[in-house]
Amino acid sequence: MGTRADFYIGVGKNAEWLGSVAWDGYEWDYDPTHPVMKAETEEEFREAVQQIAKDRDDWTAPEDGWPWPWDDSSLTDYIYAFVDGTVKVFVGDEMDVEWPDMSMRRNLAYGLRSGLLQIEVK
Repeated sequence: MGTRADFYIGVGKNAEWLGSVAWDGYEWDYDPTHPVMKAETEEEFREAVQQIAKDRDDWTAPEDGWPWPWDDSSLTDYIYAFVDGTVKVFVGDEMDVEWPDMSMRRNLAYGLRSGLLQIEVK
């Protein structure tokens, strides 16, 4: 299974979801030089997230629908949020944040965007 990540502007139930990745969602947390981690303005953060979207096959944009089987980001492995001029990283069960309910936007992803390994047995 993949290490999933969601990206937001803000935190809490009114945060704006920018998109998600299904694989290796931890990598930006370990790279302080990456533009998504260095963002000092909302515009810089949005631009860095859009570059991630362009570079990856496992990206899910809001127009694609919520890709996960859970209702909000509380079960997502990593969450990157731009808040008050800085990037905050929320990891797994460390989170004590309520995220927007995405159940009405759910559109489960399969294949690259799902983060699931699918093995064909012949």
